Amino acid sequence: MQHQGRHFLQIPGPSPVPDRVLRAMDMPVIDHRSAQFAELGHAVFKGCQKIFQTAGPVIIFPSSGTGAWEAAIVNTLSPGDKVLMVETGHFATLWRNMAARWGIEVEFIPGDWRHGADPAAIEARLAQDSAHAIKAVMVVHNETSTGVTSRVGDIRAAMDKVGHPALLLVDTISSLGSVDYRHDEWKVDVTVSCSQKGFMLPPGLGFNAISEKARAAAKTNKMPRSYWDWEEMLKPNAGGFFPYTPATNLLYGLREAIAMLLEEGLEAVFARHKRLAAAARAAVTHWGLEVLCLDPAEYSPVLTAVLMPPGHDADQFRKVVLENYNMSLGSGLSKVAGKVFRIGHLGECNELTLLGALSGVEMGLAAAGVPHRAGGVDAAIKSFEERTQANAPAHLKIVKP
Repeated sequence: MQHQGRHFLQIPGPSPVPDRVLRAMDMPVIDHRSAQFAELGHAVFKGCQKIFQTAGPVIIFPSSGTGAWEAAIVNTLSPGDKVLMVETGHFATLWRNMAARWGIEVEFIPGDWRHGADPAAIEARLAQDSAHAIKAVMVVHNETSTGVTSRVGDIRAAMDKVGHPALLLVDTISSLGSVDYRHDEWKVDVTVSCSQKGFMLPPGLGFNAISEKARAAAKTNKMPRSYWDWEEMLKPNAGGFFPYTPATNLLYGLREAIAMLLEEGLEAVFARHKRLAAAARAAVTHWGLEVLCLDPAEYSPVLTAVLMPPGHDADQFRKVVLENYNMSLGSGLSKVAGKVFRIGHLGECNELTLLGALSGVEMGLAAAGVPHRAGGVDAAIKSFEERTQANAPAHLKIVKP
């Protein structure tokens, strides 16, 4: 079927690329050893520090987020090291599997895929480790497969409470630039991220924000690496350059995306994502469906994962929505495949965009014969209205008769 109008890309990443960013990337490739490129390099390195909320270095790899995962491992750990991870979902499991391939011994705290990493459980396990055999705690900040956000600040507080010296490695692939995240304040040692989520870029850039403690570990660990070596990157980065050919045009887009985030203001960006997420959950609840995340303190501002009623297949529903309304929704992954669909509301997304997406979901539920109560879009509108009214200055509040 030939559809008119823009495709609604409502998956939780890659997220839609704003026209402004697309225009910024529409440039001739320049000499990556030139003074002109050095200006670009310095701009994106400094801009990334603001988004990661760090005064330390942010290393930019031409890679996927998976590459940035690997860089975090090979620069800080040695074969045979023990790490503590938490089964929060599909991506935590993939990171665990990667670590195991590098000869890391992974202790994986089991989870139900409906909760985030439990700071109390991490504290209890680290308290038992009097010999400090655990070299790192590795957690996913926002689990893209489940719509659950872990409380990294509380995890750091738990580690400090027991005085454990383990490194803290955090995946912010689907949260950075959309959810409040504080690399320095939370004393994170390596923050992993990528370009195609909150940065609103195409895939192709991976990031490691690193602490001095992590950099010191990288100078003594025994893991082989070449492409991912932090020190090889940091030497030319000091002059605005890279040790090998960078993704030049993506860096143009990155500079523009950072400008957009800072012009809106990070606090406003985070508040907007929370506002959109609350409206999405209001619609889901009104439909009579269930949000996968069970703890309101861990609701993701980036996406909402929705459980299908028994006897109804989420992938078939997604197919109906795509074919009829030209909208892509996120699929359920591994343990929740066919049981869950995911509504992305991150990056370049506002109230009207989300309401359009929720309209497509509601029409899709009807077209696919999924039991639901009509009016979810109205519930989302009401959520927006209530939040707008609550945040309005006193002289602008609407007094209803």
